Amino acid sequence: MTLIKSISGIRGTIGGRPGDNLTPIDAVKFAAAYGIWLKEYSQKEQLKVVIGRDARLSGEMIQNLVVSTLVGLGIDVIDLGLSTTPTVEIAVPLEKADGGIILTASHNPKQWNALKLLNEKGEFLDARQGQKILEIAEREDFDFAEVDDLGTITKNDAYIDIHIDEVLNLSLVEADTIRNAKFKVVVDGVNSTGGIAIPKLLEALGVEVIELYCDPTGHFPHNPEPLKEHLTDICQLVVQEKADFGIVVDPDVDRLAFISDEGEMFGEEYTLVACADYVLGKTKGNTVSNLSSSRALRDVTQKHGGVYEAAAVGEVNVVIKMKENKAIIGGEGNGGIIYPESHYGRDSLVGTALFLMLMAERGGTVTELRAGYPSYFMSKKKIELTPDLDVDGILKAMEEKYKDEDISTIDGVKIDFPENWVHLRKSNTEPIIRIYTEAKSQSEADMLAERIISEIKEVAGI
Repeated sequence: MTLIKSISGIRGTIGGRPGDNLTPIDAVKFAAAYGIWLKEYSQKEQLKVVIGRDARLSGEMIQNLVVSTLVGLGIDVIDLGLSTTPTVEIAVPLEKADGGIILTASHNPKQWNALKLLNEKGEFLDARQGQKILEIAEREDFDFAEVDDLGTITKNDAYIDIHIDEVLNLSLVEADTIRNAKFKVVVDGVNSTGGIAIPKLLEALGVEVIELYCDPTGHFPHNPEPLKEHLTDICQLVVQEKADFGIVVDPDVDRLAFISDEGEMFGEEYTLVACADYVLGKTKGNTVSNLSSSRALRDVTQKHGGVYEAAAVGEVNVVIKMKENKAIIGGEGNGGIIYPESHYGRDSLVGTALFLMLMAERGGTVTELRAGYPSYFMSKKKIELTPDLDVDGILKAMEEKYKDEDISTIDGVKIDFPENWVHLRKSNTEPIIRIYTEAKSQSEADMLAERIISEIKEVAGI
C-alpha cells in the first residue's frame, strides 16, 4: 500500500489503482472531502482556499484536479502556482482565506505527492478535524455546486516575494547587518521551489549566492531528504568555492540544513539550536521541540534563562505546546524552525534569515559556531515485531521497568537519564517500535539503543 491516509492529509505514489496509490480519483475524493468539511466548519456562504505546490513532476496534474474539485464545490481558489509550504501558510491569513492546501510530499522521492491541509490561520488541522475529513472521504458524501454557483480561480504568483518581504520586516532581522557581513553561500534547492525562494531571499539580503540544483524542474538530483549521505555535491562545492557555508532545503522548503565552511554537516538538529540561540539572546522567552529532538535546545534555552518543554512528535503538536508554553521559537529536530512572530509553521526562509543574523553578529566561522554548542549524538533504530505481539503492552512494561527515571508518556515512552535519553514510539502503520537515543558520543548512543532493543526482545519473549 502506497496510499497513506492520516489526520494530517493524504500522501501516496502516483499511478496504479485507486485506493492503493495517489491516483486522480483519490486526489479528487480527498479535495472534495476537505471542501465539504470546510463548508461545515466555517459556516460561511462563500469560501476561499489558497493552493500552492512544490515543483515535483506530478504537481501540475494534482493541482489542476484539486483546484477544479474545489471550484466544482463552489469554492473560490487563490492559485499560487509554484510555491513553498511556509509561503502558502502565510498567504492564507493575508488573503483572509478559509483554508489552504499544499501539494507536496515534502522530503519523499519524486514518485510521491500529497495534499497537506490548512485551516483559516494557515496552520495544520488538528487530529479531530483531520479525522472528520477522512470520514467524509470514506462516505463520499459530496454535494457539488450547480453551474451558476461554481467557484472562481485567481492566479497570484507574487507570494514568494511577499513572503520574503515578511521575513525582511521581522523585528530581529536587520538587512544592513547581514549585507555588511558580505557572506558567500551555496544553495542546494533540490530542483524544487527552494531554488526560487532561498536565492531570492539571500540576494535581497546582499548575500553572494552560488546556486546548485536550483532549477525547479522536479527532477530531484539526489534523494530529497537533507541527510549527510545525500549531500556530497554541496559539501564539496562549499569548500571548492571557499563559501562561508551552504544551505539545503527539502522540496517544500520547511526543513533547513546548513553545511559548514569545511564542507561538514552542521547537523539538522542544530538548525533550531542556532536559531533559538540568536532569538533568545535578543528576547527572553521559552522554547519547544518534539520528544525526539536534541537535548541541546534545552541546554541553550536554560543558558538564556528560558523554559524548555517537549511536545509529542508532529508539527501540529509542537504548535499546540508552543502556544501553551508561550514559546518565542520552537520546531523540530529535522531542521524545522517555527517562529511565531512570523507564523506557526516550519519556515526555512525565516530560519535562514535568523541564522544569517547570528553569524553576522557573532562573527567567526560556522565550524566555530557549531563547536560552541553542547555536543550530542543520536541513534535512530527500529525493531520489527510480529503482528500478534502487544506493542502497547511492551511499551507499558518498559515504562514500568524505568519508573524511577524521568519519564514522559505523551507520545510512546521517553526515558530521560541524567546523561542520555531514549524515546520509544510505535508505528501506526506497521508492527515496529522506533527507538531513538541521544548521548554524548555516537558509540554511547548506539550502545544505549542496542541495550534497549535487547530489553524489548526480552520483555516480548523474542
